[in-house]
Amino acid sequence: MASGVKEQMKGLSEGLVELISEKEFEERLQESIDKNRPLRIKYGADPSAPDLHLGHTVPLRKLRQFQEFGHTIVFIIGDFTAMIGDPTERTETRRMLTREEVDHNAKTYQDQVFKILDRSKTEVRYNSEWLGKMTTADFIHLTAQYTVARILERDDFQKRYAAKQPISIVEFLYPLLQGYDSVIIKSDVELGGTDQKFNLLVGRELQKSWKQKPQIVMTLPLIEGTDGVQKMSKSFNNHIAIHDTPREMFGKVMSIPDTMIERYFLYLSGLPSGEVAGLAKDLRSGTLHPREAKAKLAEQIVALYYSPDEGGKARAEFDQIFKDKGLPDEIPTVVLSRQKMDVVSLLKEADLVTSKGEGRRLVEQGGVKIDQKKVSDPALEVDLGRPVLVQCGKRKFAKVQYGGNG
Repeated sequence: MASGVKEQMKGLSEGLVELISEKEFEERLQESIDKNRPLRIKYGADPSAPDLHLGHTVPLRKLRQFQEFGHTIVFIIGDFTAMIGDPTERTETRRMLTREEVDHNAKTYQDQVFKILDRSKTEVRYNSEWLGKMTTADFIHLTAQYTVARILERDDFQKRYAAKQPISIVEFLYPLLQGYDSVIIKSDVELGGTDQKFNLLVGRELQKSWKQKPQIVMTLPLIEGTDGVQKMSKSFNNHIAIHDTPREMFGKVMSIPDTMIERYFLYLSGLPSGEVAGLAKDLRSGTLHPREAKAKLAEQIVALYYSPDEGGKARAEFDQIFKDKGLPDEIPTVVLSRQKMDVVSLLKEADLVTSKGEGRRLVEQGGVKIDQKKVSDPALEVDLGRPVLVQCGKRKFAKVQYGGNG
């Protein structure tokens, strides 16, 4: 290993919420250097949905740091566990996914992941390789390693049990199966969001049962979405997808509350911590205006997933549409379940008017614009196959797009 323990400890500990434990991590790094053996860093993702968003990139960027220090990432695609569904932070049992749904979602994962990770230093594994081959005796042996009382220590299970909400036996199995992944791949370190702490600790315990050194656990913060309140999630319609177009990505970043600028710079921009600290200082002192800070942030994020040229183009396009034409920076995004509809129905379903009658009158009076063009025909059909900018009156704006049926 080219870098010393202190340098690695400093870089890899930055931005963590919790490290269990610092002493063990230092010892494992020293052993890695002494034996010239890269550490095996585990990260798992269940393909329960086809798209990854910027919230997922927080652990991925930490994994990239590990790669830059010469360590090996073992990226586990949980194609077996996805059929069960992670019960973390759930208030009810998840619907079990079909094999076809999981396979479809898993196909998109690698292309997205390798926008950040170095493919040559990544070992990709599907946990159906071992979990799908377990016998009944294997399952019984695995379940014997943990007690029901320990499983019920999970906050989400405690809440559901107290509220007399059903918890299926298969949900109890989930943390054990995720932990068993650590045993199979002999992970040295596993990282995940703060909501995954319980599952990561189960991995440590199971490795002890199999006479392995327990993995180091690293937790990272969950990043709030564009609303600045709930964690980023497609379910909350507050996410910025890795596969968003440069224009969509830039616009969504510009819509975040000012209170989230520093946090997004720190965890999502990929900029060095020293540069982020300087920007944060300028922002707090008023030297850097929040709008300019968000534009820098949005340009940097687009550049990360596309190119610096695309970042610059997205910024120029945004300025032309919004700044030069006097439109507000923060415009909410509305997702509708129909791709095509007449303009009056669009206004009503997007909550821009209280009734279709009001919408019809506004259109006939010239008070409605679609993509900055005045609309005069109430029967005009609008195709939401791409996001459209809708202006209703002088002050109501929305970016409206089709989001499918679920």
